Amino acid sequence: MRKILNKWIDRYFSDEEALFLFLLILGALAVIIFLGAPLAPVFASLIIAFLMQGLVTWLQERGVSHLPSVILVFLLFVGFLAGFLLFVMPIAWRQLVNLFNELPGMVVQVQSLLLLLPEKYPNLVSEEQIRQLIGVAASELSQLGQWVVTFSLNSLTGIAAMAIYLVLVPILVFFFLKDGESMLNSCSALLPAKRDMMTRIWHEMDIQIANYVRGKAIEILIVGGVTWIVFVLLGINYAALLALMVGLSVLIPYIGAALVTLPIALIAFFQWGWSGDFMWLMIAYAVIQALDGNVLVPLLFSEAVNLHPVSIIVSVLVFGSLWGFWGLFFAIPLATLVKAVVNAWPIAIASHVEQEHAGS
Repeated sequence: MRKILNKWIDRYFSDEEALFLFLLILGALAVIIFLGAPLAPVFASLIIAFLMQGLVTWLQERGVSHLPSVILVFLLFVGFLAGFLLFVMPIAWRQLVNLFNELPGMVVQVQSLLLLLPEKYPNLVSEEQIRQLIGVAASELSQLGQWVVTFSLNSLTGIAAMAIYLVLVPILVFFFLKDGESMLNSCSALLPAKRDMMTRIWHEMDIQIANYVRGKAIEILIVGGVTWIVFVLLGINYAALLALMVGLSVLIPYIGAALVTLPIALIAFFQWGWSGDFMWLMIAYAVIQALDGNVLVPLLFSEAVNLHPVSIIVSVLVFGSLWGFWGLFFAIPLATLVKAVVNAWPIAIASHVEQEHAGS
């Protein structure tokens, strides 16, 4: 057993670069798990700066110097953030509060509909089963109400944390945009002099991650904006809240669209019932999802992610549980990174071991 273990270590960790990369990955994973919450403003700022770096580069290519380019892009970011916080979030929050206020009436409608099932289908379901189901749903709703009360009691702490984030994140974004290149050079000086495998992985992932992150941000804005316009025109309640949910649902491949369909269908049903308006809304929503998957995604993501759907779903579950929202956002790039490391690792180590054997 010891001989097999030594042979495995010699094969995969005899190279200095491979060992350093392994320790670097473990360190990054430990930071995400144990320090993810306190360092969330730093991670968010890095991601936002990464998103806007392309616009800074675009301005520099057209003759604008570095600092004015950073200032222009930063002002654009601050303006967008202010517009989102002052206009979009208050509307979505008011609609969320109204939805909670109308939940008891919706529950009564659901109960009346469910109690009709034993009369129509006595062989399939009994009144006792329906009442048990209603009891379980009422229990879940009471827990949700307790969560809302707890959230409101802790709102001062949440507001204080949000205020700190709103100050820290823009400052960090500005400095990451301004001094990002020098920071990268300083970090690269700490890496081993021989880093062929790491350089190969970096070049393989750099363009793909940049295209994915920027494309995903544009997809969220387009899908959310188009959904809001369509929902407002069709007159559904809570249009801004539902559009925000639809926009964020594109973060979770395959699963997000299915999850957000249920609240849209329920709210439309409680508002209109089985009517023509309900059908038109669901058809419009299906068209939006079809255009997103078949037109928008191929246009935005020119470099296809060569991952099996099972790998994508597993990466969403794993990285989402480890890192929350940002784990969902970066699930596919992280899965692609893991694949690139796995593909590069055995080839580099195997060739290194073969050279040693040939020399001996």
